[in-house]
Amino acid sequence: MKHQLLGYLMILFLGILSPFINATEQPSLKLWYQQPATYFEESMPLGNGRLGALVYGGIACDSLQLNDLLLWAGKPFNRDDDQFAHEWIPKIRQALFSENYEQADALQHHVQGTLSAEYMPLSNVYLTDLDTNGQEKAYHRGLDIDSALCFTHFQRGDIRYKREYFVSNPDKVIAIRLQASEKGKLNYEIRFSSLLNHHLEVKDGTMILTGHATGEAAETIHFCNQLKVIVDDGQILPIVDGLQIKNATEATIYIVDETSFNGFRKHPVKEGAPYQKMASDNLQNVMRFTYAQLRRRHITDYRSLFGRMNLRLGSQTQNKVDQNIPTDKLLKRHSQEDNGKSCYLETLYTQYGRYLLISCSRTPNVPANLQGLWNPYLKAPWRSSYTVNINLEENYWHAEQANLSELTSPLFGLMRNIAENGRYAARNYYGIDRGFCSSHVSDIWAETAPAGEKKGKPRYANWNMGLAWLSQAMWEHYQYTQDRTFLLDEALPILRGCSAFMADWLINNPKKAGELFTAPSTSPENEFMTFDKVRGFTCYGGTADLAIIRELFNNTLKACQLLGISDSLTQEISDKIKRLHPYTIGHMGDINEWYYDWDDTDFHHRHQSHLIGVFPGHQITKDKTPELAQAAVRSLEIKGEKSTGWSTGWRVNLWARLHNSEKAYKLFSRLLTYVTPDKYHGPDAHHSGGTYPNLFDAHPPFQIDGNFGGTAGVCEMLMQSEISDDGTCILELLPALPKEWAEGSVSGLCARGGMEVSITWNHGQVVNCSVKNKTQKECLVDLRGIGKEQKISLKAGEEKQI
Repeated sequence: MKHQLLGYLMILFLGILSPFINATEQPSLKLWYQQPATYFEESMPLGNGRLGALVYGGIACDSLQLNDLLLWAGKPFNRDDDQFAHEWIPKIRQALFSENYEQADALQHHVQGTLSAEYMPLSNVYLTDLDTNGQEKAYHRGLDIDSALCFTHFQRGDIRYKREYFVSNPDKVIAIRLQASEKGKLNYEIRFSSLLNHHLEVKDGTMILTGHATGEAAETIHFCNQLKVIVDDGQILPIVDGLQIKNATEATIYIVDETSFNGFRKHPVKEGAPYQKMASDNLQNVMRFTYAQLRRRHITDYRSLFGRMNLRLGSQTQNKVDQNIPTDKLLKRHSQEDNGKSCYLETLYTQYGRYLLISCSRTPNVPANLQGLWNPYLKAPWRSSYTVNINLEENYWHAEQANLSELTSPLFGLMRNIAENGRYAARNYYGIDRGFCSSHVSDIWAETAPAGEKKGKPRYANWNMGLAWLSQAMWEHYQYTQDRTFLLDEALPILRGCSAFMADWLINNPKKAGELFTAPSTSPENEFMTFDKVRGFTCYGGTADLAIIRELFNNTLKACQLLGISDSLTQEISDKIKRLHPYTIGHMGDINEWYYDWDDTDFHHRHQSHLIGVFPGHQITKDKTPELAQAAVRSLEIKGEKSTGWSTGWRVNLWARLHNSEKAYKLFSRLLTYVTPDKYHGPDAHHSGGTYPNLFDAHPPFQIDGNFGGTAGVCEMLMQSEISDDGTCILELLPALPKEWAEGSVSGLCARGGMEVSITWNHGQVVNCSVKNKTQKECLVDLRGIGKEQKISLKAGEEKQI
């Protein structure tokens, strides 16, 4: 009887807890489709942080488009270019203070340098099936982002065919496994080509493709792409420009690549890396392992990063239903039906942003570019460069909070290179000998000039805030990791160098004594209209400039204080930050983007740079600056809800930071608007900002920053954090949780102060939470959003359930 009573009590106990058992269970995360890809925006992306592949999954002919993050056009630029361009700055200022904005725009052309280099496609692999008798059925292709494996399955007659693809980081190889369910039924031709100037050699079951990026062969990066085929049975035969797999049951294809890029200041030919030997060595290393071993090593390496954070939005029951719907159909349903919103798709999309960053940001000094890693075009949109007036910053907004902190290292490496080159940009274009700066684009050579070729529009070309804005990523890295060595050795030199330049770039405001601002100034890619209906780009005292400088000076002062540094520079910027022209509120109740209360020529313009102080900055908050926060709300209302992909991603974060869950979710849902591939022009074509069938962000065309901004936005909706002046870690749970996510869980979410947080919620309320202190010191945590404010103390490495 006693045991029976205990059994009943256990059943009752489990019944009460049933909503929370396995609450942190993450649904299976797969993108999958019932037809091959026809367009780039339907293909499946794979990457190991440097090598990338786009898998199309064709039946009669499968194709892969390959990339190498180190394959760019060009060579190191001449640092002596435009040595006297800075002499035009006083003339531009004179035009501005005479209110002659048209002349100022024209004069800005003299303060422009060369364009950035172009990111190149690598090669194409074609697998042509020679045995096409019979009707194909049961087709299934997809991408498992739990393990970074791509797959294609189909059946022809009674024979089942399987293909599996992955790109390994530990072994630097693209691997493809072909299988047939009946012996000897694999018959393929394999061909290898490139859009670039190339030469193909075929010998001993290996194809060697060598070539170079666009430009003169003696002046640009070269590559060596090798493909080797191994069969378990059957034969490998040479054919014209390729290989044939004959009568095999299983076959494996290995692809490696190396380039001659040897550093941002080294000539790619005269001082290039021994790329051909490196490629051969890589392939030889791969041969030491079986396919199963390579696969296992790849999955272990990948999951060591991806597995740190689990997420479930919505109920497990509905998630299990939705994960059985093809991804393109799920995306269409989500876009078209008010009651068709899928929490599973939203979970998948959020985690996909983490998958993509792992796949394209593991190369020293070479971060994810405008398309991450995946570019199939000889002429990539916007050169697929590093666009630093928002896009490169947005690429890394989610890295710290989504528990991928070390993936910022490539960005920091590029920043160090930019700083070195940026000393010359500061002198040549602005006449400033202290510190360094960079402009709106960069590349693998760490370009820093205001790129416009003396004819570019100042709205994008003339802007020197690039490295100053990027420096915030270093400060955030310290905030999240509490790594003082990093702060001293890596972050501080960048923060101080940028601050020194900006301290000299600021000038006295002739309109108001004692005030400082920038001149000339532009607000990235936006255009103003004066009270006299004059349209222009160049002004003085732009809000975005001053927001970046405020953030930079504040971060520098905090870093110096933490490290016990007080000197003439800290005193100077401490004085100048107090004298910066303040935010002002316009006639529509919004934050002014310009010094005057001018209108934008396009009220719905995609850039919202004057709101940097809301997000990713920390200057405007509902609690500390309520009037400015309300003006920021008004600015977003005027901007509207329809924009490009990356801009929508930014707006999700802005609304989340302003604690407006309804607007944040509405914009996130709009980000998941189904967009047809760019080259598709059928009757149902839809080209706008949103998401392509393969969940790539549609600017359009594809820009990866929208994916990353969307992931960051979800993180902001689930948790926000700050470190108070006394060092307390303030964590706010579910600050912008929409009603659509009434139930869910997240584990491994990171917070400033070195905390790692797990949350389970139901009916919109926290039901379980744990906080882990990952630092080496005791910390005080102020926990909010759990019904009442609670302060807890955590020892180094300690975790507490709340």
